[in-house]
Amino acid sequence: MADLPHEKTAISLDDLLDMGEDTRVEIIHGELIEMTAAGVLHQIIIGNFFRTLDPFASEHGLGAVFTDGLTYLMHSDPRSLRHSFVPDVSFIRRENIPAGFDLRKPFPGVPDLAVEVVSPNDKAVDVQEKILIYLEKGAEQVWVAYPEPGRQSLHQYRRDQSTMRIYQKPEEVIDTSALFPGLEALTVATIFSLPAWATDEA
Repeated sequence: MADLPHEKTAISLDDLLDMGEDTRVEIIHGELIEMTAAGVLHQIIIGNFFRTLDPFASEHGLGAVFTDGLTYLMHSDPRSLRHSFVPDVSFIRRENIPAGFDLRKPFPGVPDLAVEVVSPNDKAVDVQEKILIYLEKGAEQVWVAYPEPGRQSLHQYRRDQSTMRIYQKPEEVIDTSALFPGLEALTVATIFSLPAWATDEA
C-alpha cells in the first residue's frame, strides 16, 4: 500500500489514484479516512444484495450494480476532493452513466442507490454524516444494513421523503419500486441469509 498523504493536505484525484487500487480510503469533508478491513459476514451480506439486484437490473436494462470497491467522487473538484465514498453496494441508472466515460477511473458523480453495511466499529455519527452527504449530493436512496444477529434491520432513506423506513421482520419485502420496479425478491431474510457453511448446522 502506498503512503497516505497527510490528512490536512488537499487531496487531488491524481493523489487518490497514486495510492493504488489496494488502498481502502474515503474522503469526508476533505479529510482522508482509512477504511477498516471487512469481515466475512460483511461480505456475505454484500453478496446477498448483489445476487438479487444485479440480475434484475441487467435483465431489464435498468443500469449497473456494483459491489464494494467502486469509488464515487460525489461531484468533487478533481484538483481538491471534498468527498470520495466507496459504498458496499451501489446502483447507477443507465441514463446517469456519462457517455464516453473512462471506465478505468472513479465515477465522477453519485450512485442513485448507495448501500452501506454497518461494521461493529462504525460510529453512528459517521454513518449518519455519510447518509446526509449522499442525499445532498443527489443520491436517490441510501440503504443502511445492520447485520448484528438478533438486531438485524435495514434502514431505507429516500431523498424524496422526509422519513426513514425500517425493515426488521424476516418476511418484509423491501420497497424497491422507485429504483427496481417489479422486483419483489428482496426481503429482510434474503439480505441477512447465511450459507450452510456459515451456520451451526453446517
